[in-house]
Amino acid sequence: MKKLIYLFVLLGLVAMTQPNYAQFKDWGTKFGLRYNQLFPENEFANLGFSGNDNTSFDWFKLSYLAEGFFAFELSKSIEMQVTAGYGKYAGEAYFADVNASYGEYESTIIPIHLRFRVSPFDVKGWNPYFYVGGGVMNYSVDTKAIPANNIEEDGWVAIIPAGIGAEFALSERVLLDFAIGGAMSSTYDLDGYHGTTEDYWDSYLNASLGLTFTGENCKSDRDADGLGKCDEEQIGTDPNNPDTDGDGLNDGEEFLNYKTNPLVVDTDGDGLSDYTEVMNTKTNPLVADTDGDSLNDGDEVNNYKTDPLVVDTDKDGLGDGAEVNQYKTNPLMADTDGDGLNDGEEVNKYKTNPLVKDTDKGSIDDGTEVRRGTNPLDPSDDVPKQVEIPLEFQGITFDFDKSDISPEADAILMQAVPVLLEHSVIYLEIAGHTDNIGTEAYNQKLSERRANAVKDYLVAKGVSADRISTIGYGEEKPKVDNSTPENRQINRRIEFTGSKK
Repeated sequence: MKKLIYLFVLLGLVAMTQPNYAQFKDWGTKFGLRYNQLFPENEFANLGFSGNDNTSFDWFKLSYLAEGFFAFELSKSIEMQVTAGYGKYAGEAYFADVNASYGEYESTIIPIHLRFRVSPFDVKGWNPYFYVGGGVMNYSVDTKAIPANNIEEDGWVAIIPAGIGAEFALSERVLLDFAIGGAMSSTYDLDGYHGTTEDYWDSYLNASLGLTFTGENCKSDRDADGLGKCDEEQIGTDPNNPDTDGDGLNDGEEFLNYKTNPLVVDTDGDGLSDYTEVMNTKTNPLVADTDGDSLNDGDEVNNYKTDPLVVDTDKDGLGDGAEVNQYKTNPLMADTDGDGLNDGEEVNKYKTNPLVKDTDKGSIDDGTEVRRGTNPLDPSDDVPKQVEIPLEFQGITFDFDKSDISPEADAILMQAVPVLLEHSVIYLEIAGHTDNIGTEAYNQKLSERRANAVKDYLVAKGVSADRISTIGYGEEKPKVDNSTPENRQINRRIEFTGSKK
């Protein structure tokens, strides 16, 4: 008997040391088998709960009950078990008070009952519970120790089981069940004897050990992706792979947080993976065109290098989509043709071609025409109409690589100031020129600085800035060839063109 008790204790300790693979709640249904070691309680020698107590166990004979059950989950903490069993109710017919034994008794028992089990705690690693139930039991007395006794030798009686126990996880869906308890019947005849002074119905105590097999928990998250088994089945994701589509976001994040499709790498089909949109570009993985500029996010990032979060990357007044699809301008450059007008101004305000510097092909670029007040769509006004006004001022030249007004140029310009002030209807274009030493680009900028230096001089002397426009021709229009230093000095010059509007 002691060996049997040691075995129960050892199995319980082993169960308690197992990893917590299983979920003890929300399992739906389960079934299992239990072995119960019975300790009869009757008028013969027993553990003392019904009189005639004796703890020597000399009276003990093998008494057992094998049970099978099927359980339904009623709530998170309550389950109902339908239980049936088969066993032997046996012992020695020993009266401890008179130290007399009358042999052995044995009955076959077949209990069928409902058991309600309550698990009030949510404890990690094990699941303590208590239970109570009710049902019926068929019994049949096989051996009577005292033949001359008026008893019912077989029949059906009521039975009430109760006890406490705990479950321990052996694997994800297998539990070890250990419990102690007992059951009371509604008969005095299980032991084949009914004493005249017997006050308690025959019953038994039990220690049980069993295996339980659970249905898979609907909330079980095998791959730790934040989705339960039932959710994954409904969505279609792989419950054993946290990132079904392999895009770098786990299925739970996609479905619960970002609302993306965990079965598709690129939910919105814009050419960027959901992970890239969420973690890198910060674009909307559910919308192909986050900024609404008519270019999808993937094209902006991969092809055009524009900002998928900004409608107008170069801030020229035209959306990236319009520049790429409609006007064919560069969405990364505000002034595609380099005429001094940004693409948005050309399209929306001046109606010029943002891909061509000189829309009207009249020899003056659009930006210059706008600045001097002529029509960039009309080539006839590119060359100002000459007027009969005294503007023959020769000798306004510059030192090499300089745009400063020299004393010689100052003397000549002082002659021009009274003429300009007297003829207030004159609109003056100041053209700057250079020699051919240096790069074309540098000389272009140098000629513009020279023209602007003269304009600033005249404005400082009282000539209205609104009447003056400037243009630089660089080295394009030499007055003489640049073969000698003297000729190059002549080419570093300013020319005036006067006109009336």
